[in-house]
Amino acid sequence: MSRRAPLPGASELFRLTSNSNALELTVPAEPREPEPEPEPAPEPPRRLVRGAKAARTSTPRQKHDAKITVYVSGDELLAMEHARLTLRGGHGLVVDRGRLVREAVAVLLADFDEFGEDSVLVHRLRAAGSDDAAESGTGG
Repeated sequence: MSRRAPLPGASELFRLTSNSNALELTVPAEPREPEPEPEPAPEPPRRLVRGAKAARTSTPRQKHDAKITVYVSGDELLAMEHARLTLRGGHGLVVDRGRLVREAVAVLLADFDEFGEDSVLVHRLRAAGSDDAAESGTGG
């Protein structure tokens, strides 16, 4: 015996509740002039970090089969939110934090694939490693 409460299915939740004949369209007395369609904005050139290969891309919004938990500082979270809001307000791109992180990872890994030892990732990790060693009192 299942302990879950029976819930209505999607077909019951999203069914039409009124008679379809009752849905009538009204035509305005005077025909309106069609509004001109806005011209699509030209697509900006795609740039990756230091010309990294475009072969590695982030996954689009979908159900993912793997999950990780990443802890960030308050300043890092604030910077991510600022970037997300700037993308929305300044560029018309509505993305969630997950998509932002997946894009950042894709760009960083593409740069690593192309430049290896000279990649941004290696340079930053080496710099962070020397900072970590200096803090712990151990040498290089």
